[in-house]
Amino acid sequence: MNMARLDLNLLVSLDALLQERSVTRAAARMGLSQPALSASLARLRRHFDDELLTRAGNEYRLTPLAVQLRELSRLALAGAERVFTAQPEFDPSSSTREFTVLVSDYVVVVLGDTLAGLLGEEAPHTRLRLTPHSPALVERAEQTLLGADVMLLPHGFVSDLSHRDLYRDEWVCVVSSDNPVADAGLTVEDLRTLPWVVTYHGQTASTPAARQMRMLGIEPRVQVVTEDFITVPTLVAGSDRIALLQRRLVDMLPLGAGIRALPCPFEVGPLVEAMWWHPALDDDPEHRYLRDVIARAARQAVGGPLVIDEADAPPQEK
Repeated sequence: MNMARLDLNLLVSLDALLQERSVTRAAARMGLSQPALSASLARLRRHFDDELLTRAGNEYRLTPLAVQLRELSRLALAGAERVFTAQPEFDPSSSTREFTVLVSDYVVVVLGDTLAGLLGEEAPHTRLRLTPHSPALVERAEQTLLGADVMLLPHGFVSDLSHRDLYRDEWVCVVSSDNPVADAGLTVEDLRTLPWVVTYHGQTASTPAARQMRMLGIEPRVQVVTEDFITVPTLVAGSDRIALLQRRLVDMLPLGAGIRALPCPFEVGPLVEAMWWHPALDDDPEHRYLRDVIARAARQAVGGPLVIDEADAPPQEK
């Protein structure tokens, strides 16, 4: 495709139409007249040979192709914005940039406030957007990171991306405080028979600890699936369910959470939390600043030295 012959303004129109699912609302969002945006929609339909938006009663619905394009258009616009706002040097004190960090709720609890505090002090005009990642985003991490700055995720989910290790944690088994196994101690047989609450569950999405358990022949009987670690204690307390959680998160729960943390009855490796980014941003001044702030926030939040893998980190990250 000859990109020089494309009107890249159509990308902005496409994104607004797919986000708003309405010509009227998209036109208002862009500050254009409705006829002008209708003309853009007609050109987009001809280009893709697809209706993109189809009327269903008083609403418009996205076609299957439009559903795919909705995320792609967001990524493309974010990449274009990054290109045209790039500067040879970065001054945190005057920057108005928005940093997008893909995180789990666990990471927000551990270091979100510390990170926001550092940016507030050093780069007061910037904005920090903490966006939840999901199995779908993690599975397409390289593509996802074309439209986001950093993804905070333990080792074991992604590879072949630039990264820097931040801190260590450990997995523990949690059960209800009144569960008999809380006093008797967990056994491997308990892991097989008790119902489980699991996070990031699927054929390709699972915590490294859960995958390690399966490799040992322990297949959990999954009763509840959630993508929010913070909801796990509520789903375990007062039940016979069991779950895996991060020790730092458990230690930050209130005393009346109704759960107890027990050692796992199998050898489970440490959780190494890391930040991951697209290699194209290795030398970007703004991005290097963000990585430094995240590293310092992790050091302050966990109260210990950074865990840096000298073999894997890019030269400027060592």
